[in-house]
Amino acid sequence: MINTKELEHYKDYGRALEISNGNIRAVVTLDIGPRIIFFGFVGGQNIMCDNRELLGGRTDNSYQELFGNGKKWENLGGHRIWAAPEEWPLTYTPDDMPVSYQKDGNGITFTSDASQKAGFKKTLTIKMDDNSADMKVSMAIKNTLDKPRDYAIWALSVSATGGTLVLPMNSDDTGLLPNRVISVWPYTDIKDERYTISDKFAVIKNTDKEKPLKLGFDLKSGNSYYFVGGEVFRKQFDTFHPEKSYVDNGCSFETYNCEKFIEIETLGPIETVKPGGKIYHTENWSLYRCENPDLSSDDKIETLLKSL
Repeated sequence: MINTKELEHYKDYGRALEISNGNIRAVVTLDIGPRIIFFGFVGGQNIMCDNRELLGGRTDNSYQELFGNGKKWENLGGHRIWAAPEEWPLTYTPDDMPVSYQKDGNGITFTSDASQKAGFKKTLTIKMDDNSADMKVSMAIKNTLDKPRDYAIWALSVSATGGTLVLPMNSDDTGLLPNRVISVWPYTDIKDERYTISDKFAVIKNTDKEKPLKLGFDLKSGNSYYFVGGEVFRKQFDTFHPEKSYVDNGCSFETYNCEKFIEIETLGPIETVKPGGKIYHTENWSLYRCENPDLSSDDKIETLLKSL
């Protein structure tokens, strides 16, 4: 059974809505966002990063010309909806306006007008299973401009530190053609010890190292696994390689890694969106308990993932 409760405040994020089936719990911000600021087992750790003060903000003249005097962008943490390709200040919407929500059975839809000045209107829908550790996270972005535009939905889960991200690599036999894309950002040290890539898996550790690391992949499997604190956070999503185009040289998955958090990011394909039109992207979230996972070899990782 799904229970909801409005919270007067969640930490320093203001009002929030708590959703729980007795097994897992999610908290979505209502004064800002919408952000899924908490996701985890009832009584357990938060998979999301929710340290607002630590994450800081950013602004400049171009930002305030678009969004208003005194406005700034805050990372805020949690799971957010963005548009890709990334562009400052356009896609860095402040997400600082109240959020409305509507219940429909096990589903709850959250809507905010915070992105209207950038020509976007974002909608987040959460649907939690009655008693499992599964939750569907559906996202939509409406084009509120009076002209068509090309963009994709970018779903970013700013997650807690100290874990290890595992990504199954593409295994298609494409003969003389390449079968995988790995994009590397300019501030990334190609020899960074936090990641290893084998024929079967990319393994990326989050540590207290300050220098950022960002990598992108054409993740055809549509599955990512974040092992943290004796649990596994799995994201599953549909991909459309090679039929559709993706940003950043064809990436449907990206991760940004630093000492404050790790971002677990999925992307939909680029679409031409007519005025008043919408695009959609859905992730299926699952939680598993997994104490002391052995991620020391491809065979052990493969066996572990099959057991989840």
